[in-house]
Amino acid sequence: MRAKVYVTLKSGVLDPAGKAIEHALHPLGFEEAHDVRLGKYIELNVDADPARASGRVDDMCRKLLANGVIEDYRFEVGE
Repeated sequence: MRAKVYVTLKSGVLDPAGKAIEHALHPLGFEEAHDVRLGKYIELNVDADPARASGRVDDMCRKLLANGVIEDYRFEVGE
């Protein structure tokens, strides 16, 4: 099973990297870009049946892939 994991900072958590990207975009002519937030995208294969794969990916996110204190995550599991 192929899993796609999206990790983002929780709202209210400062994002200095996102702010730096926003400030870099403006001089390049992209003044309409605001509230830039930087996150992580992770793809992985999971050797498990479909019923079990989702639970395993959730465990991976909680234990390693996302910092539950400052980050949210969501994932998709498919063929």
